[in-house]
Amino acid sequence: MVELSGWVTSDVGARLTGYSASHIRRLAREGRIETRRVGRDWLVSRQDLLTYKTRMDSLGTAKHDPRGIGDTKGESG
Repeated sequence: MVELSGWVTSDVGARLTGYSASHIRRLAREGRIETRRVGRDWLVSRQDLLTYKTRMDSLGTAKHDPRGIGDTKGESG
């Protein structure tokens, strides 16, 4: 049996973060948040998603800096 605690659908992630479900799916495709496939469904790491949101919130407008300061997952900057 697969352990699913800590993993959510993009719809649940959208409710947690205020992002749209399609934005969360894009983050997953781009490798910015961790995903897991369960059957035909894709789940995202709840913790990874919340960490990403916290980072983007703390960057404010710097996340749009063309030098890519807000671009990389997990780097401080």
